Amino acid sequence: MSETRTPKLSELRLIGWRCWDPIGLASTVGHAEIDDEYDAYLRGLAVLLTGGATPDEAARYLMETEAGHMGLGPRSDAASRAEATVAAVRAYLASLAG
Repeated sequence: MSETRTPKLSELRLIGWRCWDPIGLASTVGHAEIDDEYDAYLRGLAVLLTGGATPDEAARYLMETEAGHMGLGPRSDAASRAEATVAAVRAYLASLAG
């Protein structure tokens, strides 16, 4: 029987910086004080996806996090960034299935 490996936070971070980055901090990656800025949200996304959430539900999670929890309000590019992030995390998680 195949086993799924645990996602690496470092890989989730790369996806988050490349695809989502709602605050626009990607140019400062490598500074220890902000590298973990999105960790909780990306871990939450991975849990949702491994728990059976649909891509739409997962994207909605990111958009609601950005608009509400982070206080950034609705933004015109939120859906496209969320969808790209979900697609990339799903592909990463699929690659871990052994």
